[in-house]
Amino acid sequence: MSYLIEARHLSKSFGQKAVLQDLTFSLPAGEPIALIGPNGAGKTTLFSLLCGYLPASSGELKVLGHKPGSSALFGRVSALPQDAMLDPNFSLLTQLSFFGQLQGMSKAKALAESRRVLSLVDLAGSADLKATALSHGMRKRVAIAQALMGSPELVMLDEPTAGLDPVNALQVRQLIATLSGEASFIISSHNIFELERLCGTVLYLEHGKLVQQSAVQSAATQGYVTLTLEPGAYTDVLPQLRALPGVIAVSDSQKYEYVLQFDAELAPDFDLTLLMALRQLGWRYRQLTKGQTLEQQLFAVTAKQA
Repeated sequence: MSYLIEARHLSKSFGQKAVLQDLTFSLPAGEPIALIGPNGAGKTTLFSLLCGYLPASSGELKVLGHKPGSSALFGRVSALPQDAMLDPNFSLLTQLSFFGQLQGMSKAKALAESRRVLSLVDLAGSADLKATALSHGMRKRVAIAQALMGSPELVMLDEPTAGLDPVNALQVRQLIATLSGEASFIISSHNIFELERLCGTVLYLEHGKLVQQSAVQSAATQGYVTLTLEPGAYTDVLPQLRALPGVIAVSDSQKYEYVLQFDAELAPDFDLTLLMALRQLGWRYRQLTKGQTLEQQLFAVTAKQA
């Protein structure tokens, strides 16, 4: 099987400071991939290694089967920094066309490609506008359009919705989801909820180490139920829930919210069993959802390592 990215014992140090430590992972092409972790976890450094901006200190790294920075990757990999800026003095079409020509396109092809990517981000009618005439959300979409110039196979986005209001953030998420057929995306973000709705695979970094790699879809839907009770007085909640048939473990992720892990083979109708138990106990619930959220998964992983 060929992978989008393969890392084997990848490490990066600056002097005596180890920023990335012994990372080993393989990432498939297709659904967007989430790269998350707290500040200082090494996300930006990993992006820099993937782009070929920095060399690894040790280990192996392949992007689309090649060493980062290789001429074989020219035009196939694109990265959008969080604070990418547009020149206020030139129209969108002029700027994008300039970037196209930097990639080796003729002027005519660069203009055509600029119009194509502006259309992809629903800004075809804004080609002659300058950045100063755009909202923050529109400027972010133009930046994504720039990252799509030349139809790269891999696009890396650093905090693509940072600073956006909820409406514009939603529009950018929807845009990335729609464009997933155009390229494979790796998205770095602090917004766990955003990534949960958007990505199929998650890489979680902490202190330069890979804490977890998992498929969001499977990890969020198999063998877990999240129960949110209505605020009130309840007695022995954890022991009562742990006593239910098929339950493996119960954790209280926050007040009135409980994540139940169960054996799906032994208890295929566990949600119905839980509802019947709640009725017998006289407990009122606000929400019952299959699976656990990405935030809950990562909290559980980091709690175990603490």
